[in-house]
This record gives sequence, structure tokens and C-alpha cells, in this order.
Amino acid sequence: MTSLPNLVINPQRLWDSLMETAKIGGTPKGGIKRLTLSDEDKEVRDWFSRACEAVGCTVTVDDCGNMFARRPGKRNNLDPICMGSHLDTQPTGGKFDGVLGVLGALEVLRTMHDMGYETNAPIEVVNWTNEEGSRYAPAMLSSGVFAGAFSRDFCYSREDRDGKRFDTELERIGYKGAEPVGARKIGAMFELHIEQGPILEAESKMIGVVTGVQGMRWYEVNVRGQSAHTGATPMHLRKNALLGAARMVEAINTVAMNHAPDAVATIGLMEVQPNSRNVVPGDVFFCVDMRHPDDAVLDRMETEFRTVLPKVMDALGLTFDEKCIWANPAVLVALNPSYAAQFFVDQPLVAFIGLGAVVLCVTGGEALYADMGHFGKKPIRIAWYGFVMPALVINYFGQGAMLLQHPEAIENPLFLMAPAWARLPLVFLATAATVIASQALISGAFSVTK
Repeated sequence: MTSLPNLVINPQRLWDSLMETAKIGGTPKGGIKRLTLSDEDKEVRDWFSRACEAVGCTVTVDDCGNMFARRPGKRNNLDPICMGSHLDTQPTGGKFDGVLGVLGALEVLRTMHDMGYETNAPIEVVNWTNEEGSRYAPAMLSSGVFAGAFSRDFCYSREDRDGKRFDTELERIGYKGAEPVGARKIGAMFELHIEQGPILEAESKMIGVVTGVQGMRWYEVNVRGQSAHTGATPMHLRKNALLGAARMVEAINTVAMNHAPDAVATIGLMEVQPNSRNVVPGDVFFCVDMRHPDDAVLDRMETEFRTVLPKVMDALGLTFDEKCIWANPAVLVALNPSYAAQFFVDQPLVAFIGLGAVVLCVTGGEALYADMGHFGKKPIRIAWYGFVMPALVINYFGQGAMLLQHPEAIENPLFLMAPAWARLPLVFLATAATVIASQALISGAFSVTK
């Protein structure tokens, strides 16, 4: 049997691809504005399709615009191993959020193509449509239809702020495919993802451990007052809708601060009518985004928001309507007992190895909640041990002794219950388990048997 060398990607090629696609919708400050189903979205989709076809892939698009680039394997009757994320961005998006997940997967295909590496199961790279939810709310729209969380009709009916429907724009850019959304089977899914936040840098830490996904809720509010001439209308006779919305900006900030440090709440979109410099604003539309890793806390935040909203509006003689347009529950990735129990039933060997890795993961470092709804409703089974980063191996070999000297920094009760003499072996056994688990996952991905 011929031994194949370890696969090593070409990092410069990956970087060049990231920089090349960043020019599509690039902003003056170095970011990207590539809203879903825009002309820029079409351009980057065309680029991605050509790049995949150049390495022998067949590109298929479903009727919600999700793209699947398939590289055949030895046994094409097997469900494919998928990798990917999304190519759409926020209006001021970064170069890596979502994009790295797609182009990193493309680089895997390119590397296997260069080396003539043939996998057992087919490999697919996925580009989900409207993951960000900036132009069309809610987020994760087409992957949500794929997973059965939303209906296709609901997806098609979404309108942007200019009244342009999702299905109309999908057809306009030529990416409404013939394949019914959700018809494709997926064996497993790997998503490399960067959510560009400041926490680790602010705390001078090199690495964090993702322990969950924040619960997220989006609300839309319409405030109605009365438009009036700024010169002819005295202050005490005004019904200024913008004043009410401005006070809600402060109120929403207070709601989050009441549940610090994990709560966040934002009013990031506001539209003022008639938007004239010498007219008192008569109508304002704004959106509220609230997040917390505990749904019970998020319930309390919602109650506070819905309590203060009518008080602010009534005091100013304003009327309003409000609705929650999206509620995505919190997910505990590594510590959900129902997930763990299922994995012990399905794959006991890997689960026991993964348990050792989890002991390692929660032994030190920074516990972080991912601000990544992109993992919340994916249509595949993502094992919690799949989030263990290879970088943890290096991190914990170096930090093991330090953690033992500072047990007050360790929050894992299993670790703290261990006698002092057993703690050092526990750290290194867990590190070894991480290596084995990572190798088992990689081996399983590229040598699927059924």
C-alpha cells in the first residue's frame, strides 16, 4: 500500500484568494460591503464557481441560492463531507468573517487536486445564501430553509428596505437553481469561522475556548409622531418620533448593562422620515438586536425592553408597534448533556476520547461564547468535539504547569476534585486525547466507511 504524505495547504495561495475576493465590494477602510444578492455577491459567486470548476468540481445551486461544489470520491454513493460558510458580508464587513470558511475549504480542494489525493467519500464546499441577514432578515435564511427551520415561501417573501423581494433578486443575479432546497444529503459538515471580535486582544490572551453560541433576538419597531415645520412648531407642541427613538437607544444600552458582562444589546439600524433638515421627524423605524448566552436572562432583557418602550413613547405623545422577527436560542456546544449522550451512543470510542479533550478545554484559557449564529441551525450533525482547535495542543503543553500553580484560575470541578498529584498527568493526558481526537476526526472525514 502506497503511503501518502500529509496534506499541507498553500497558505500564500489562500491569502492571495482572500485578498483577491476582498476587492469585490471593497471599502476605503479595508473592509467589504458585499450584501447578499447584490451585484457584488453575484461577482464573488461567479469567481468561486470558476475556481471550483478549475480543480474538477461540479457546482450545483439550489432554489434558495445555496452553492455546492462537489469533488468526487472513490465511493460516490456515500453522503459527502462538506466544508464551507458564506461569502456575503455586512455593510462594513471584514475580510475573513464567513469568507475564510469558504476559501479555506476551497484551498483544501486545491491541495487535494495538486497532490492527486482521492478521498473515500465525495467532498463538497458550501456557500450558504444570506447568512449575515443584513439585507434580508432574519440571518441564516437559506441554510435555515435547508435545515427545515424556515419555509421556502417565507424565504422568498423577505423584502429589503427598498421593497425588493428575495426571490426576485435571486433570479436577477442568476442564482436561483433548479435543485430543491434541502434535497441534498450531507454526511458531515466542518465550518472554519472567524467572528472578528476584540475580547482576546483586549485581555492580551492568545486563545479562547468556545463553549456556546449566544441566544439572539431581533426586534423591529415603528414609531409614529407628527411631522411639522421646525420653525413654526414650538417645542411643547411637538410629537418628535426621533426623540422617542433616541431615548430608546439609551434605554436599550441600559438593558444590556443591567445584565453585564455577557449581555449585549444594540440599535444598529434606524430610518427617519421625512428626513429633512427643517422638518420635525414624524416616523422612525429602528431595529433592536439583543444577545445573551442564557435564554432565561434574554427573557428578562426582553421584558425590560418591552416595559420601557411604551413608557418612553407615552411620555412624548407617540404611538408605536413592535414585533420580534427572529429568536435563535442559546446553544451550549461542549456541555449539552443531550448532545453528549447521543455521541456516546453513536460513537463511544470517539466520545470517550472527546471527553478527555473537553476536560482539557475547560481546564484553563478563556471560556468564550461564540457570537456566531451561523452554527445555530446548520442542517448537519456537528459534534461538540469538532470545535477542539489543534492550537490547543501547543497552548496547553506550555500552560499546563502554570495552571497547576494557579488552581484558582481553573473552573472545571472535575479537575479541582482531582488530588494534587494527579493534576499534572491529567493535563497531559487530556492534551494527548486532543491530538488523538483531532486525528480521529480528520481520518474519519477522509476515509469514510459504512
